[in-house]
Amino acid sequence: MSTTAPRTALSPARRAPRAGAVLRRLLWWCVLTLTGGVERRGTLPRGGCVVVANHTSHADTAALLATLDARHAPLIGAAADYWFASPWRRRICGRLAAGFPVRRTGGGLGDLLERTAELRAGRAVVLFPEGTRGSDGRLGTFHRGALLLAREAGVPVVPAGIAGTGRLLPKHGRLRPALVRVRVGAPLAPSAGPEEAREAVAALHARTVAEPLRDSAVRRRVAGLVARRGVLLAFVWACVEALSWPLMPELLLGAVCAAVPRAALRVSLAALAGSVAGGLLALHLAAAGADLPAPLTTDRMRAEARVTLEQRGAPAVHAQPWNGIPFKVYAAEAGRAGTGTGAWLLHSTAARGARTLGVGAAFGLLGFLLHRLRRCYGTYLVLLGGGFAVGLGLIVRGWA
Repeated sequence: MSTTAPRTALSPARRAPRAGAVLRRLLWWCVLTLTGGVERRGTLPRGGCVVVANHTSHADTAALLATLDARHAPLIGAAADYWFASPWRRRICGRLAAGFPVRRTGGGLGDLLERTAELRAGRAVVLFPEGTRGSDGRLGTFHRGALLLAREAGVPVVPAGIAGTGRLLPKHGRLRPALVRVRVGAPLAPSAGPEEAREAVAALHARTVAEPLRDSAVRRRVAGLVARRGVLLAFVWACVEALSWPLMPELLLGAVCAAVPRAALRVSLAALAGSVAGGLLALHLAAAGADLPAPLTTDRMRAEARVTLEQRGAPAVHAQPWNGIPFKVYAAEAGRAGTGTGAWLLHSTAARGARTLGVGAAFGLLGFLLHRLRRCYGTYLVLLGGGFAVGLGLIVRGWA
């Protein structure tokens, strides 16, 4: 009978780093997903390894922690004179990035060789052999420390190319949305030299940068329309909807803000302005005795709006964003009830603002989070239109 211990059993000393690695991977995956998305191609080999990557941004560390396998419990080599120069930086680097200090002014090789036992135990050590962040997209000279560490531990060197972090968090720049991609290459022998490793990383980086992000032709056309006429279109759509048009501006916001998230605020504000302007016009037309067509509305909607306006005055419009009664019904009934212009303007702006800006922000956030899936924008439009039609049908039927 064999007396060998089960291979799947992990000692408490090995479980702790792996649990921390799982939490860090989840943390940074969530952060990068919220800032534009993160993708990985390739995997690390089994057992310990030294990962070498290009370095253009502080976000490179987050990209690797979010994508490398947690079973390797990656450790990140960090500049001792920067990340460990103060207690708060030391805590951030150690706890959130599993960083360990590497001196850049002498003694750095000794700092690296202290990780030999952890490599032999199956962990991954991540190093940026350039020693500092680049700013022009070109790789600098690779220092030998990472290669000497791999040779001493007898583990492979794994090249990795990172793209997108320079746009996400540029050197001396501000954070902005960007898709981050990591491509893990084939392992190199422990005897690999600095130039061989540099060429492997450069090739991976070039392939990752050159890989196009698939897009939808429909989304590109919508984006072009938004750039040229988005504000005007949103204003006119919302204005005529407040008078007679049956399709709510939220449908337009769903299409536009998801296609061009950066335009969500200005398009939503234009829709709000159009809705308020149309509501004021509908109020005065109704007060003058005009009776504009109002398709997809019912007598019960008009009766409900009339009763609440008589009871509460202009504040009754605050129920409109949630009860399914179109804004044009409230505007027309407010005019017939003699509601004052000032009170109507104040309360209708607040009511419509809560809904219009909220919907625009929600669809803008959706487009931002699903940036990587913009190739599916045509399908999204079909689902949006279908869902809107079903919802509108249910509302009209409920108020019939």
